[in-house]
Amino acid sequence: MQRVALITGGGGGIGRAAAIALSKDNWNVVVAGRTKLSLDETVAAFDNPGLAVVCDVADEAAVENLFQQAVDTFGSVDLLFNNAGISAPAVPVDELPVKAWTDLMNINLTGSFLCARAAFRQMRIQGSGRIINNGSISATTPRLFSAPYTASKHAIRGLTKSLALDGRRYGICCGQIDLGNISSSMGDAMAEGVLQGDGSTLSEPVIGVEPVCDALIYMANLPADTNVLNINVMANGMPFVGRG
Repeated sequence: MQRVALITGGGGGIGRAAAIALSKDNWNVVVAGRTKLSLDETVAAFDNPGLAVVCDVADEAAVENLFQQAVDTFGSVDLLFNNAGISAPAVPVDELPVKAWTDLMNINLTGSFLCARAAFRQMRIQGSGRIINNGSISATTPRLFSAPYTASKHAIRGLTKSLALDGRRYGICCGQIDLGNISSSMGDAMAEGVLQGDGSTLSEPVIGVEPVCDALIYMANLPADTNVLNINVMANGMPFVGRG
């Protein structure tokens, strides 16, 4: 039976690259996002049948419809890559609008929960499945003025561990890829210059999406009795380990 993957934030960047990589690896892929045109462009690059579904991951009804369409079209959901995410303005926390916090949490955290919840339900029926969350090294090592993003990714780590534990009895695995300075709408800004902990601004190295795709394919193809709970993929030269 053909394996089926569902990827949120699949209209561009890491999500599009991951979706194309999975299709080349002989998966049927469902991509979700907010712009139909960009999703269709992703599906057009597939080697195998694909499906584009417009979905706001922060909307419970939209997420339920997304998973229903996936199952109606392909019969199962064997892999979820919880990839959709946004950032917030890099300003001191007392200058951050509450709406910026709420909007980010709705996508990064609630959206990941809603998609994981729907995937867990379907995988529980199937008796197997794998959820991979897109995390960040910011979860443990934040940047200056990044409270909303850091808090959301710290929470994703807790969600990953809880899902991994809850899924054991149902044959569901859950792991996480923590990323650092990957080329994307957010990552490319690091090469232009990003605020450092001492208040200076420095250009940081950025790597392409290929290593992320390699990690995702590795995790997706693990045997059902094997899980990678957490893996880091990052630009080696970025200031992270040690003092910078």
